Amino acid sequence: MLIDLSTHSISNQHSTISIFSDRHCYMLRSMFKRQTTGSVVCASCGSLVGVNDEQCYTCGRRNPGLWGYAGVLRRLGNDFGFVPLVIYGCAVLYMLTIVLTMVLGGNVMGRGDPFSLLAPGDLIAFMFGMSGADAVFGLGRWWTILTAGWLHGSALHIVFNLMWVRDLGPVVADLYGGARLAIIYMVSSACGFLLSSLLGYMPVSIPLIGGASRTLGASAGICGLLGALLHYGNRGGSRMIRSHAISCAVTVFLSGLIMARVDNSAHLGGFVGGYFVSVLLDPLKPERVNHMVIALVLLLATGVAMVACIVSTVPFLFR
Repeated sequence: MLIDLSTHSISNQHSTISIFSDRHCYMLRSMFKRQTTGSVVCASCGSLVGVNDEQCYTCGRRNPGLWGYAGVLRRLGNDFGFVPLVIYGCAVLYMLTIVLTMVLGGNVMGRGDPFSLLAPGDLIAFMFGMSGADAVFGLGRWWTILTAGWLHGSALHIVFNLMWVRDLGPVVADLYGGARLAIIYMVSSACGFLLSSLLGYMPVSIPLIGGASRTLGASAGICGLLGALLHYGNRGGSRMIRSHAISCAVTVFLSGLIMARVDNSAHLGGFVGGYFVSVLLDPLKPERVNHMVIALVLLLATGVAMVACIVSTVPFLFR
């Protein structure tokens, strides 16, 4: 008797794929399923609360069950997935700018020094939302203060910055919570690029601080995290956190003096912005639902701003 082994093998493969797909879909449904009954862990203090409770009886947080999605958010970690979002988002955008620069025939090898290696072209960086005096005041693209923090100018630039984000982000999330981490990072980044653009537009340059006609990078938001850590050290009386924040800030400042093309004004604006935003958010008080709403609005605004940059720049690529 002859058996068609190829047909039998293909059938088994289809069955295996189908089983794997069903299990995968079930896991995703279970992971992101909204809980409607029972108990959950409060997103702020970790106490057990009812999923439909209006307020946590331990810390006072309103809507501690987060409409039944508290369990889902806690699976993302204390940072609610914001740190991975920054890391992977910046990496994807950087690769896109490099690929588009190469496709359009641009040079990505820089000027021969290591810090300009694998650099996107100016027009491509401008298309995705590079900020600075040229963009904000020259062309009226004020929204680039939201987008520039997600872009990078070279391979070493993005590697160093994302290492800082990976190290500082979880620490700030543990102290402030995931939603306030996102607010501090995005607002301080915008403050940094706003100050850099303002000083870059001025006819007289301030020594050591200066300003930039074109600027990008995550370091403004990173300095904002350092500012938030400094405030926590002062507010909570933690000398260890305070000294760590100061030492990191001094390291960033000194590197700006030694290395060329470092935007010290963006670092300063980010640090000051992060400090004062953290004062308003008060790390010793529990995180609230409106913090998450503000964080989501800022993320949405950043996405809309980047789309606006791309849409408004694409016509110039084909002239």
